[in-house]
Amino acid sequence: MGWIEGIQNAIEYIEENLTEELNIQEIAEKACVSAFHFQRIFTVLCGFTVGEYIRNRRLSIAAEELSKADARVIDVAMKYGYDSPDSFTRAFTKFHGISPSAAKLKGANLKSFAPLKIKLTLEGGTMLEYKIVEKQQFTVMGKVRSFNTDTSYDEIPKFWQEHMQSGENNIVCGMYGICIDSDGKNFDYMIADNYLPWNEIPEGYVTRVIPAGTWAVFPCRGPLPKSLQDVNTRIWSEWLPNCKEYKLAGNYNVEMYTPPTENPEDYYCEIWIPVEKV
Repeated sequence: MGWIEGIQNAIEYIEENLTEELNIQEIAEKACVSAFHFQRIFTVLCGFTVGEYIRNRRLSIAAEELSKADARVIDVAMKYGYDSPDSFTRAFTKFHGISPSAAKLKGANLKSFAPLKIKLTLEGGTMLEYKIVEKQQFTVMGKVRSFNTDTSYDEIPKFWQEHMQSGENNIVCGMYGICIDSDGKNFDYMIADNYLPWNEIPEGYVTRVIPAGTWAVFPCRGPLPKSLQDVNTRIWSEWLPNCKEYKLAGNYNVEMYTPPTENPEDYYCEIWIPVEKV
């Protein structure tokens, strides 16, 4: 099964179970990929998180039910996973701009959020540079913080800024940014350097072992964060759907950074994605 087909299977599963409790692990299984990779790729391809998609679809359908049937707000709220009418009203009003009660009135203006249909389109025609390399196991030391997939794009840059401004970059300069799956929904992000075993581990720092394996390595050239984000998007939207020899492996990935350059246009870094032969 291809990657695009897998994502579409996952979306169809969500659509069939919008009134049920949805588990990210079960959703990702429909795409034949881990929850860790599924959430990251879904966000890149679709522009919003899995959680946002589910919430928007539920609120869209809930509005249809309120406008077309003699349904009670409390019943619709419970049907679509809200613990109370108040929490449903807040979410509904934020999404539609009117309250659930107002949505029941004839002629009410409501917003519609249609189901996704994933299609592969051809754009640009430019080559994405990469290489497949074998790497030995290595150990890193650094500072770890847990992040939620829904908010990580905004929060991780703040983590880096805090680390650099605190002066702790004298302990760990930040050769790596490493994402390590925690429970499918949350993951650990580590600002790290190579671990030197003859040095003591400072308080508040930890070590992690990155296992030996095969990696797809993608160069990123130019100012951060744009160069990194552009390549990351192209990995999931162009390279992965067209790659026939490799599939995603381990629930982690690595950003490798080099020292700053005088001219940001000359900056170089890499994204490492663990893969295995199909």
